[in-house]
Formats: sequence, C-alpha cells, structure tokens
Amino acid sequence: MIPAGRPLRVVGDVHGDLRAFRHAAATDRFLVQLGDLVDYGPDSAGVLRLMLRLLDEGRGLFLLGNHDFRLARAISGRIPHLAPETAATLASLDPALAARAAAAIARAPAWLRVGGAFFVHGGFHDAMLMAPPPPAPFTGRRVSGPLARALYGEPTGRTQPDGFPERSLRWVDRIPAGLTVYCGHDQRSRDGRPYRRIGASGGQAVFLDTGAGKGGHLSWIDLSPTGMELSSALG
Repeated sequence: MIPAGRPLRVVGDVHGDLRAFRHAAATDRFLVQLGDLVDYGPDSAGVLRLMLRLLDEGRGLFLLGNHDFRLARAISGRIPHLAPETAATLASLDPALAARAAAAIARAPAWLRVGGAFFVHGGFHDAMLMAPPPPAPFTGRRVSGPLARALYGEPTGRTQPDGFPERSLRWVDRIPAGLTVYCGHDQRSRDGRPYRRIGASGGQAVFLDTGAGKGGHLSWIDLSPTGMELSSALG
C-alpha cells in the first residue's frame, strides 16, 4: 500500500484542521496519516476531500482512527446517539462526500510496517507483527484484540479529570528493539513537539498528536524509504 522506495511523511491526528493539513500535504513525499482526520476542528469536510484527493493521486493513505471509525458507523446509521463533535462532522458532509468517505474509511488499514517503522493510530500489540489487520466491524459488533488496541490504545478503565478515558503506556515496553512505533490518539506532549518514549525491550514510541483541531497544532515527521527518521515539523 506504500509504494516501494518512496520517502515518507508521517502526519499526526488532524481533527479537522484543514489549514495545517494543507501544509503537511505540500510535499513530494508519500503521506502516511495516522488516523483521526475528523471531528473538533473547523473543516472536517475539507480534510476528507484533501485526503481523498491524495488517495486518488496515489500520494498518500490514512490509517483507521477511532474518530474515523465512529464517523463511518454514523454515516451508516449504526450509532443512535452521536457525540457532538461527530454530529457536527456528519452534518457538514454532503451525501456524495459522506459515501466516498465511508468507503475510504472501510478500506483504511489499522496498522502498517515499513522497515523499522510501524504505523498505528492508538497503540501497539506484538500480535500486530504476526498478521495483517483484520477488517473493522462497522456492523455494531464490539471491537476487540489487537484491533481495539490499534483504535483505542490501552484504557485502564478509569476516567481522567478532563472526562476522557485514562490510558496506560505499558504497551511501549513490548515494542522490540529496532522498531519505532509512530502513533497518535494520545496527546502526550508537554512542549508542543512529538513525545518519545523508550520501552523496556529497546523499541520506542513516537506520539504525533500535538492537538490539531483542539487548540494545538499538527506535527509530522519525514522518514527515508527504509523508515529512518530524517526531520520533523510543526504546522
């Protein structure tokens, strides 16, 4: 799905920030967006149109994020009570864009690997190294196993003071040496730059969600064709 030999640009959660996403997409590199294209920001419809154009032109792809997954289920009518941010996104889509977006989200992979780089939205599980991602259940069945980790990370079952689920980073300790997991989902950064964490097994995780669409900004990292990190930027 990623053309062999292409240098890459890995882009964090966009959340409807079209202005920043345009900056990220202004590159000759193949763009790998880590999921959560929509919700919260001012122009989720515009972000979807740009991502669909990148797909059509063979210039990029996006991974399945939990907000994208929720939107596709909302488009199909599978969610009776929508979160406000998803309801706002859904209302901004014309029927043709909604249909195209739902089809693209249904095809989006939950994880991908290129050399020493591993791409996923929410969190890593070592079973992901053994098999390709399964199709996501858009019919209402509960997501479980590695797919749940890919979409939602590793919830502890507790709620944070901000009302969002608390998530553990224990999975970082199971990333094998020589592998870097690029993910979004959790806004872990304290200085506005991607947050890096080295695991007990020698691998590392890089969290690229720096708050785009939610009062922060969009971050991306450029990689060589083998997954070697070259540079990073903020949009």
